[in-house]
Order: sequence, then C-alpha cells, then structure tokens
Amino acid sequence: MADAVVQPAKQRYALITGANKGIGFEICRKLASQGMVVILAARDERRGIEARERLKEFDNVVLHQLDVADPASVAAVFKFIKSKFGRLDILVNNAGNRGVDVDGDVSLLEEYIAADCAFLVAGGQAEPFHPKAEGKIVETLKGAEECIETNYYGAKRVIKALIPLLQLSDSPRIVNVSSTLGCIVLQPNEWAKGVLSSKEGLSEERVDEVVQEFLNDLKENKVKEKQWPPHLAAYKVSKAALNAYTWVAAQRHPRFLINAVCPGFARTDITYNHGPLSEAEAAEAPVKMALLPDGGPSGSFFHRSEALSL
Repeated sequence: MADAVVQPAKQRYALITGANKGIGFEICRKLASQGMVVILAARDERRGIEARERLKEFDNVVLHQLDVADPASVAAVFKFIKSKFGRLDILVNNAGNRGVDVDGDVSLLEEYIAADCAFLVAGGQAEPFHPKAEGKIVETLKGAEECIETNYYGAKRVIKALIPLLQLSDSPRIVNVSSTLGCIVLQPNEWAKGVLSSKEGLSEERVDEVVQEFLNDLKENKVKEKQWPPHLAAYKVSKAALNAYTWVAAQRHPRFLINAVCPGFARTDITYNHGPLSEAEAAEAPVKMALLPDGGPSGSFFHRSEALSL
C-alpha cells in the first residue's frame, strides 16, 4: 500500500511507458510537478536510472523496468503497483517504435511526414511528391513486426494487465499516445479502412484481424498489391489500430476516460530529432488528456491542437 506520509484517498498514481526519454520523460516531469506519484517505466533499466536521476528534484517519481513487448515484464509492473500503491489512476501508453530506418539524409522522413499531413489537410487530395533529401525509407519485416508489437500489441497488453488496478480509481484515465499518421484517410486499403472506421461491429478481434492481415501481406510481399500505405506502412497501421482499439476499450469501460492523442511532430529519437515542437511542448497534449475532468470525452482520437482546446 502507499507510504504513511501520503493520503491514499487523495494521492494519484500514474504510469508512463517509454518514459526514460523524449515525450514520455516530459510527461513524467509535468505530472510529477503536479504532486502525483509517477511510475517512470523504461525498457532499458540503465537508461531508466539515468532518467530518474534527471528528475531527482522530485521525490514522487519511482522507476520500474517495463518492456511492453514482454508479458512477464508487464505482469511484474502490475505486481509492483498493486503491492506498493494498491491502485492506478492514470496510464499513459507512450512507448513507441517508428518501424523504419532512413538510408541517407534523415530529413527525408520529415518530408514524407509533411507530405502526409498536407494530404490530410487537403482532404485526401494528393499533390505530386518529390522529396528533396537524398536517400530512401527502409522498411523491413523485422522492423515492421517490432513496430506493431510495441505500438499496438504492447499498448493493448499493458491496458489489459492494469485494468484491475485502474478499476480501483475514482477517476481512471488511459491515454494512448498515437499519431495523425494513423488517420483513416492515410489507409489506402479500403477493407482495412472500412473495418477500422466503422463503429458498428468494431471489436478487438476485428482490429487484430486488420493488423494480422497487414503482417501476412508484408511477409508475402503483397503490400503494394493489397494497397497498404506506400511508406511508413507498419507505423500507420499500428497507430490506426491503436486508435480503433481506444474506442473499443472505451466501450468496455464506460466509467473510464480512454482517449488517443497525437502529441504533434516533435524533435525526438523517433523523428531523428526533426520537427517544429520540443519534447516538452509535445508532452502538453497527453498530459491534458491524462488530467481530463470527469464527464470528459472518451473513445476518441485527438490531434494536439484539439486536445489542448478541450
């Protein structure tokens, strides 16, 4: 249970995955500054220790190793929270994997992302895209599988494991850090688009079916033939699936507020440190969603600007 110095009825407990760096680290800082106990979860324990040291001004930050792709690691963090704090109030699924590498000028990735965003703004109308940076986006089966495992299955694994602890909270919140690249408009596969965008009949099993179909087509070199995204495919599918699962989870747990949010295009390891936003600026939107008052939205996907305007 909680230490005697805190008041269990008032103290809030938050777990942030992938929190040893980047946006996750800044989410920890912002939530800790508001007085809640923050569990800084890091896959690499050494890097987690270094991150905890950078937050040494806060005595309410606790480190725990967590690999969202490892069921045993997820079970261990559940046992830790249950024994030490008794419940969980906020879960932020921030751990992420871009699923690609860049061979050549890394600013190429920023150009592709900018082109996708322009496509969205234009309502799905494509302009001819000719990147200026020299190089190519490298997407491998191994990279795609790791991306899907972290961004979708990992987040889902953590949610399912920690639901019993969140159910003990008076105001449970789950925030899935997602991406605008997961928007349905960027899914050219009409079958996948139809499944993930239809609320009627949408289920966890249907979302899993889309993800598995993508992986099967990738293994059989049918990504182009089956009209999956022409670039950043695994990342886009993983985030689209996460957005859909967010809605499914919200229907299962109507007392929770469960939302997905794009923090914006920030300078992190995932983006090769390109982007207009700092890590601290990008953390603002997930923190806002984590602190939504009772009666707030649930089951939705928000872009950064939409989240901050709530």
